[in-house]
Amino acid sequence: MTKEDLQLFRMQLLDDLKRMFPIQAQKNEPQEWIKSNEARKILKASPGTMQNLRISGKLNPIKISGSWRYNLAEINALFKSGK
Repeated sequence: MTKEDLQLFRMQLLDDLKRMFPIQAQKNEPQEWIKSNEARKILKASPGTMQNLRISGKLNPIKISGSWRYNLAEINALFKSGK
């Protein structure tokens, strides 16, 4: 097995992986994540209400080191909808 064989194998493998796992186009603006207490202030909601919004799927936060982080755009959309 030569170095050229390994290079060819590498290129074929990368092409196969790219086809298997297409890269999704990224949005122009990065997502901004805010802490739970900031989201509660915007929505004027209690911790229990925030939990209900998570359970119902109206908000889709991520948990980082035990703290919920909410997508600011999602919070603003929920606020504007008034639900």
